[in-house]
Amino acid sequence: MVELVWLIPALPLIGFVVLLLAGKLLGEPRAGWIATTAAGASFLVTLMVFVGLLGRDSHSGERSYELILFDWLPSGSLQVEAGFLVDPLSVTMALFVTGVGALIHLYSVGYMHEDPKYSKFFLYLNLFLFSMLMLVFGNNLVVTFLGWEGVGACSYLLISFWHHRESAATAGKKAFVTNRVGDWGFMVATFAIWSALGTVTYTEIASSPAMTAATGTAVSLLLFVAAAGKSAQLPLYVWLPDAMEGPTPVSAMVHAATMVTSGVYLLVRMNNVLTDDALIVIAVVGAATALFAALCAVAQHDIKKVLAYSTISQLGYMFLAIGSGAYVAAIFHVITHAFFKALLFLGSGSVIHGMGDEQDMRKMGALRLAMPITGATFIIGWLAIAGVPPFSGFWSKDEILLAAWEQENIGPLLWVIGLITALLTAYYMSRQVILVFFGDQRWDEDAHPHESSWTMTTPLCVLAGAAIVGGAINLPLVKDWLVLEHFLEPIFNDPHHFSSGTITKVALAVISVCAALAGISLAVLSWLTRRISTDRLEPDFLENAMYVDSTYARVVDGIGTSSFQGAADIDERFVDGTVNTVGKLTMRLGQLIRPAQSGYIRNYAVGVALGALVIVAFLTWGLLL
Repeated sequence: MVELVWLIPALPLIGFVVLLLAGKLLGEPRAGWIATTAAGASFLVTLMVFVGLLGRDSHSGERSYELILFDWLPSGSLQVEAGFLVDPLSVTMALFVTGVGALIHLYSVGYMHEDPKYSKFFLYLNLFLFSMLMLVFGNNLVVTFLGWEGVGACSYLLISFWHHRESAATAGKKAFVTNRVGDWGFMVATFAIWSALGTVTYTEIASSPAMTAATGTAVSLLLFVAAAGKSAQLPLYVWLPDAMEGPTPVSAMVHAATMVTSGVYLLVRMNNVLTDDALIVIAVVGAATALFAALCAVAQHDIKKVLAYSTISQLGYMFLAIGSGAYVAAIFHVITHAFFKALLFLGSGSVIHGMGDEQDMRKMGALRLAMPITGATFIIGWLAIAGVPPFSGFWSKDEILLAAWEQENIGPLLWVIGLITALLTAYYMSRQVILVFFGDQRWDEDAHPHESSWTMTTPLCVLAGAAIVGGAINLPLVKDWLVLEHFLEPIFNDPHHFSSGTITKVALAVISVCAALAGISLAVLSWLTRRISTDRLEPDFLENAMYVDSTYARVVDGIGTSSFQGAADIDERFVDGTVNTVGKLTMRLGQLIRPAQSGYIRNYAVGVALGALVIVAFLTWGLLL
């Protein structure tokens, strides 16, 4: 069954081709059902491949299978094959990418109802899923880069899907341009790896001797630049909040289960080349991003903007785990985050849909009564991301905090930052739940909030169930319950193992839960019972995301534009000027000698005779001397 891996990306590709050729003819809702069927079938095949992989011996290397399709780039010493790599990491990623992706497709059938470009949306969604699966299953860096660029292009198409709105068109371009910085890091890292090791294939990289310290650190940091672009880390995070301009299913697809996890996947896949110095940088940037985004989230009023900054913050946790060497913890949080964040995004979309496209939380309130299923499932997602046990987010986040604690030198500092971020997460998510689903009714009289259709509520219920029990895949209570850790261990040369004793682990977990409860309590006292004034809890400084984005805009519009214009002027005056001057001189010289080319034979004969006389005279003069 493992050999069926080619069918996993092929199914959404087939869906894309069908919709490309006959999407308009199929129309609504058939186009949506075809795309959803393709995504669902891809998930079922992934399950089959997963079962086939489990049937292989985990200790003999049999759980790593390569399917080579054809030689892609046979050029001298550079030999790149187009192929798929099936191993525990790729299958783990594919399971939640296709599973959550299929649910988002189903949700979109109802959400995109009566949209004039209904079939085109599902065409893009299928292409996006295909690109993500190519990224995950590629057996080398070049195939992964193909999928990497594919999800980048599809994110542009989906974020700016409603391009008649200037904000959406701008957001799509912003995402595309920002990610090009990360793409530069990916390409240069690939060139450096091939130069140093002579291969770009993952299995050969893993078995190759270590690169020199300087080369290894440079490659590691370049890979981190690539990951920071896709996974929205400081300072390349600015595209993700604006990406909320796309339809809500896009937010769930791009920012929960697929594209933003690409950077985390890349670093975990390349774990054997990451150096200790680079890991410190990754951990520090991840912790800083987690805290920064959490602070920004506390003062947002747009229901999707809160979740956008929350996504950036949770991605920071994942990079903190990678920097701490806890790769399994990073993937664990990727999985649980896919469950509860997709649930929260789809839940927010259900609210927006039921409220007639209203996104300002200040104009909501008491919606749990009008939208009971959306309210109940959203609350489950809130408890999961807030880190309340036994919901899934508690287990994965607690494992990351433990890994940070065990870091040498700066471990306690990273742990404190992670703990503060956990408190803030519980606070701003509680604030969102209270403003949207509890308190007083604040919507306009002409608003008629209502529960969404079954195609939208069914994915909410399934994801809510996953958000509750998802932590069971890697429970730290008993060694035999660490299912995910045991499954992924074969792909790591040096698997991470926690060294803290049971008392330390329990104490840190208790502190983490207390931080979550403190954040929830603060939100309740501030936004529900109003015992704490909220006047100073939403400062403009945080509402405007510390003015980082606006500073970028001022720099680009000011000194950036001036610099670019100066470079263009230099090019025009000196580079183009030199070329144009040479051309003009050549033309003038041609004009000077043009009379010699009269076309009269007698003139040419006279010229030849005069030339011959000059040569004879010159030779005679030479003999006389």
